[in-house]
Amino acid sequence: MRNYVQPGDSLALAIPYASGVTSGDGLLVGALFGVAAVDGVQNAVIECQTKGVFDITKEPALAITAGARLFWDNTNRRLTTTATGNFQVGIATQASLAADATVRVVLQRVPASGA
Repeated sequence: MRNYVQPGDSLALAIPYASGVTSGDGLLVGALFGVAAVDGVQNAVIECQTKGVFDITKEPALAITAGARLFWDNTNRRLTTTATGNFQVGIATQASLAADATVRVVLQRVPASGA
């Protein structure tokens, strides 16, 4: 195909956060969510993985079951199971205890229930 550009597993995104990001951090740019491949400062354009399975910081004291939908809390820059006000980014691939700092997530947009 003449119009094929790339697989889309990673995209170059501009860092929206004043404090920048560290490799492995999640970031949300509009409706695009990715995991930073490198460290960067605000407005720097870096490669971000948009597909795959990652261990990402989660809401403290939150136990998460395998198969739970996960949402990006852009204010606190972490994953949560709270949908309201947050952006769905994937599904937990294994359970995470309340004491755990991260949750393992497969990045994928999933339609709302019943869709």
